[in-house]
Amino acid sequence: MDKRIPVTLLTGFLGSGKTTLLNKLLHNSAMKDTAVIINELGEAGLDQIFANSQISQTIESEHIADNTVLLSSGCLCCSLKNELADTMRDLFFKRSLQAVPEFNRLVIETTGMADPGPILANLMNEPVIESVYRLDAVVVTIDAAYGLQQIAEQKEALKQAAVADVLLITKRDTATPEQIEALQAKLSEINPNATQQFVLHGEIDPMQIIDVGLFDFASKQASPQRWLRAPASGFSAAKKGTLPKAPAHDGVSTFTVYLPKPMAYADFKSVILKLCQTHGEKLLRMKGILHVEDAPAPLAIHAVHFTPYPPTLLEGWDEEEPISRVVIIGKGIDEEAVREMLTQF
Repeated sequence: MDKRIPVTLLTGFLGSGKTTLLNKLLHNSAMKDTAVIINELGEAGLDQIFANSQISQTIESEHIADNTVLLSSGCLCCSLKNELADTMRDLFFKRSLQAVPEFNRLVIETTGMADPGPILANLMNEPVIESVYRLDAVVVTIDAAYGLQQIAEQKEALKQAAVADVLLITKRDTATPEQIEALQAKLSEINPNATQQFVLHGEIDPMQIIDVGLFDFASKQASPQRWLRAPASGFSAAKKGTLPKAPAHDGVSTFTVYLPKPMAYADFKSVILKLCQTHGEKLLRMKGILHVEDAPAPLAIHAVHFTPYPPTLLEGWDEEEPISRVVIIGKGIDEEAVREMLTQF
């Protein structure tokens, strides 16, 4: 199992309920051993989280380092006032020096206007960050009543929904059944590979959004099907050339490329790099599982825009029928060119 600290990126458009969600998460005992970086410049700084607490009891906390608070729930909170990479490095070094408790997970809250793509890409470019942290999942809050309008009018809201692993639909009590149904349909069109869940007043089991990515923290096993959220059943259609072309919605399209033949990662690595270099501006996210001849186990690959992650070896996991597949999420991306590039060998 990958020993790096799993990171959950929590984002969502302005007013979509991140502050309420964070408030409840911070006070949940299941968040013990979790560090949370909260954007102090955004709408959900530490002071506002505490001031707007909907929990009646007094918040017990202890300042243990600069901009760092340890809650009675065991959750470690750090306010983001510098660059995100600097804060992540600082937290890890303090953890190594035992200046802060040894956290096993990290949740990063972004501002409501944030495009998660560049954030992910920048973190991948940081050698220290990449060596000690790994992305677990992108979790996005969507307002049930105003989500459709925000996605249609705000490019940030659209990109947030497109790259999410988990979509949390909030404030369903303020929306009509017709609004909710239309929003769910739209989200399924934009991002069919994301799971959708309802959240009311920020109440959610933290385990529904933490450790929901490539690895199952409890079982210590890789869960690629859950991570990709792309069914292997499409493989038969792909072999026959009958896999339907994914429609684009507001310029955003999601499609899966199946690679049925064995391959060598040494060869495919250059293809991934070329894909990022050629289509990086329009490549919102790429996730894939490769069964290769030159590795002892399958490899998980991941890229955002121009930057590919180093592959993750999935020891102890295999499929009955090894199927290499790559999920592409892009805005205005040339699907035919991408398919040809990935299957050229």
